Amino acid sequence: MNETLVTVVGNVATPPDFREAANGAAVSRFRLAATVRRWDRERAEWTDAYTSFYTVWAWRALAANVVGSVTVGEPLIVQGKLRIQEQEREGKRWLSADIDALSIGHDLARGTSAFRRVSPAVAQAPKPLTTPAPTRASAERDVAEAAPSL
Repeated sequence: MNETLVTVVGNVATPPDFREAANGAAVSRFRLAATVRRWDRERAEWTDAYTSFYTVWAWRALAANVVGSVTVGEPLIVQGKLRIQEQEREGKRWLSADIDALSIGHDLARGTSAFRRVSPAVAQAPKPLTTPAPTRASAERDVAEAAPSL
């Protein structure tokens, strides 16, 4: 309910990594670089300031579509839920900014794109639930164990 929704415009910095977690959930992740540009009055031109990096997580159908549509260097617009995480690695404290993507698209202000609708999956009879429903933490743990560090 009180989640922070953000829209970030940037470029894909790493190839999308696709995994199917042990629970069967499809997930992909990639890094997005967003560079601040400022007008330099002295030189009368735009200059780059600092760059912020975000780890973008996509789930289910969005995960599969990202892998089939996105490559390094492409300009994207990502909308989703911002999560700032604190971690400790090798005795050092790290902060990371993650976005749980709700929507991802090419930035058409900087190029063109061709949309192709994906056919919906054929509905199958639901399988009986034999294990408890997966949690976000268990899915991320499965992905983290299976994926190399980005």
